[in-house]
Amino acid sequence: MKIYITAACFFFLSLAQVQAQSKLGSILKKVTSGGKTPTTTTTGSSPSSTEIGQGIKQALELGIAAGADKLSVKDGFLGNMAVKILFPPEAQKVEKTLRAVGLGSLADNVILSLNRAAEDAAKEAKPIFLAAIKQMTLTDATNILMGSNNAATEYFKKATTAQLMEKFKPVISASLNKVGATKYWGEASSQYNKLPLIKQVNTDLSDYATQKAIDGMFIQIAQEELKVRDNPVFRNTSVLQKVFGYADKNKQ
Repeated sequence: MKIYITAACFFFLSLAQVQAQSKLGSILKKVTSGGKTPTTTTTGSSPSSTEIGQGIKQALELGIAAGADKLSVKDGFLGNMAVKILFPPEAQKVEKTLRAVGLGSLADNVILSLNRAAEDAAKEAKPIFLAAIKQMTLTDATNILMGSNNAATEYFKKATTAQLMEKFKPVISASLNKVGATKYWGEASSQYNKLPLIKQVNTDLSDYATQKAIDGMFIQIAQEELKVRDNPVFRNTSVLQKVFGYADKNKQ
């Protein structure tokens, strides 16, 4: 009988100790959270259509800002083989011929000036791209979220390229003149066109450089978009975390 009483006493003492520890743990949690009961995060819940729109626009804004900043510095285009602007395809024979006849420095100056113009124009590109983002609808954003890894960039490219060409070309043209690209290209094409038995080349350098500069911007933006989609580290706002976390779960 004494054994049963002792065991019962031991059981109730142990139970009381566990309850006391549990209560103490609750008190400590309230103290460390400023007296409030901690709440669970809602990051994993389904985002609203408004949040999806915000998340996609934030991702694009981040990509555009990062892309423009990287490309607008010295050698942003020239030092990046993914976007570096070379001679126009129809004028590659011009470059090859110039180098063959000892005018390699003139060819180098054309390439240098093209990329300097693009780098200069990239400084002006950010507000143009950001203004275009505001036109995106919530339906567009939802389709983009669940689309391919570059769906946002591709949508942005298709929806705004014509407008960007129109607004971007004057900036490029001014930059080409400022850095001497027009002068160097004029000399290069002139020297080439004087050679016997060749097909004359009359490339519109401004159109070409404008298109290549915009293409380079989209390439860089696509890389930044991929970072946000693939790596949670780059989702630096609660909306981005919620929206792309939801996309991750639904694409698995």
